[in-house]
Amino acid sequence: MTWLDDKAADGAPPGDRLAELWRAPGIVAIPGAHNALAGLLAKQAGFKALYLSGGALSASLGLADLGILGLDELCFFTRTISRATALPLVVDGDTGFGGILNVMRTVRELEDAGAAAVQIEDQILPKKCGHLNDKRLVAADEMAAKVRAAVRARRYLRIIARTDAAAVEGLDAAIARAQIYLEAGADVIFPEALTDEAMFRRFARDVKAPLLANMTEFGRTPQFTARQFEEFGFKMVIWPVSSLRVAAKAAEDLYRCLARDGSAAAMIGRMQTRAELYETIGYHDYEALDTSIARSIVPPDSGEQKT
Repeated sequence: MTWLDDKAADGAPPGDRLAELWRAPGIVAIPGAHNALAGLLAKQAGFKALYLSGGALSASLGLADLGILGLDELCFFTRTISRATALPLVVDGDTGFGGILNVMRTVRELEDAGAAAVQIEDQILPKKCGHLNDKRLVAADEMAAKVRAAVRARRYLRIIARTDAAAVEGLDAAIARAQIYLEAGADVIFPEALTDEAMFRRFARDVKAPLLANMTEFGRTPQFTARQFEEFGFKMVIWPVSSLRVAAKAAEDLYRCLARDGSAAAMIGRMQTRAELYETIGYHDYEALDTSIARSIVPPDSGEQKT
């Protein structure tokens, strides 16, 4: 089955399916997928929802995560991941791409592209990664106005309000902002860059709403497992840039091998085979949609064994 002929895609809206996941017992593990192929691999591994990170997408385009990414670029990748995987996709909408009207347009465009939820943060442009220094925040009432605008514009899209206040104004201020954003209509709260277990537990104790945790690498948050975040009181956890980091490191190794050896032979054991790739993307399912296309026969490998 491909997205071209998948009738199941016309069922419950993605936002509703995401909400069903977080309302169920346990925690929803949501890996980042920086493109559609990564999303398909995550789906093969059994994940039920995906996350599209602005930081990962910006890096994949050779850009810094400073709010440079455009809405059209974000919608393009949202569409490709959503239609390829048919999984609920949480999309990083940065600061909403501007003021009230921009936020409303962002919501509608992402809905049309197939997103399940949009995350909007309370930083000032140019924004920074939540785990970096010297972030600047908008006033809480300005962020609340954006949340209200997003709620007004949405049909089924869930609104995730991210606050970066813990690192700038302290945990009490982050909790206070979360309450304001909930009153404005946010469905989920995302407290960014908490630095220890006590902070996570305190936030979950004081903010009565579905909570999303960010388990990014090389940041301010220690490495916790999904089970630990569940014990802290959170309903969702994301690994936003992990797939990009692993893919980039593998590509770096490949290019160094090519430059050194003039051949990729030493890397074959680390590659997805042609047969595995075709299975992942449903190559033969696409061929079957057009009777004029002969079913392709995958060439046998040349004897190299994967390690």
